[in-house]
Amino acid sequence: MQVHEQSIRGAQVVDFLAHLLRHISGKLLVIWDGASIHRCKALKRFLAEGGSERIHLERLPGYAPDLNPDEGIWRYLKHVELRNVVCADIEELRYELRLATIRLRQKPDIIPGCIAQAGLTL
Repeated sequence: MQVHEQSIRGAQVVDFLAHLLRHISGKLLVIWDGASIHRCKALKRFLAEGGSERIHLERLPGYAPDLNPDEGIWRYLKHVELRNVVCADIEELRYELRLATIRLRQKPDIIPGCIAQAGLTL
């Protein structure tokens, strides 16, 4: 998980997708919402220059958080793993979030449950 203090720009999305291509073999399915950074010129150029050979992008409908598994994962992190956490600063929050995501990875039913709750199948 990456935490950014500023809004993510299109170039960072392209960098992330390129990172996935370098580290994961085979075809990739990327599911995301309709944020403007997911439709930027840099991304369109990246896909046109070969990125789309292995990456299939599936866009969720706009304004449909109930169909986005990320929302369930964030809800779980906020209301379960970080429920009573109080941090003195952003660095402590980053640390606690990292610990929460490590605990989440130890619970194999949560992420598939969020995917199923959104009406999707693996």
